[in-house]
Amino acid sequence: MRRYLPLLICLFLFFVTNVATADVGERPICIDSVSIERSEEGPRLVASFHLDMPRGLEEALQRGVPLYFTTELQVYRPRWYWFDVMLINDSRTVRLTYNVLTRLYSVSIAGGLQQRVNSLEEALNFVRHPQHWLFDESGLLKENETYHVAVRFLLDISFLPKPFQIDVINDSTWRLHSEWKHFTF
Repeated sequence: MRRYLPLLICLFLFFVTNVATADVGERPICIDSVSIERSEEGPRLVASFHLDMPRGLEEALQRGVPLYFTTELQVYRPRWYWFDVMLINDSRTVRLTYNVLTRLYSVSIAGGLQQRVNSLEEALNFVRHPQHWLFDESGLLKENETYHVAVRFLLDISFLPKPFQIDVINDSTWRLHSEWKHFTF
């Protein structure tokens, strides 16, 4: 057994380094930048996401399956004596579709504006750089206070048709999400 110990250690290290390097380069969704701007209407979320569309998703989109990308936002007021208080827990979903007859891509914000474009790259540009999002219309956030903010971007499979959701559960191509990005506002 002692003779094989160095060989086992080498194999283990080889396996661990290959797994670690595979995880680093295969992140198709991440947050490039995120901030909050003050405006007359209230605070707005300004974000830029990195999104590499996997080939399987692109094929599904071109076969008529709509894709939904959701930005989740959580705003907390810190408290020194207890857990932070969650003031805002909101999300915004963007729907991306392809019309086979007109060969146009369509990007729409749930319950809002719809934009038609000619190429997938233009459509993804709308998804990667969402328009300024007013998230505090009720005025919960006060001036000169500090808040903790968490933002995440993901491919939301909960909007897919139910039979399709069952098929994609075991397919890692469809489980795309960024890590939570935390910052102070």
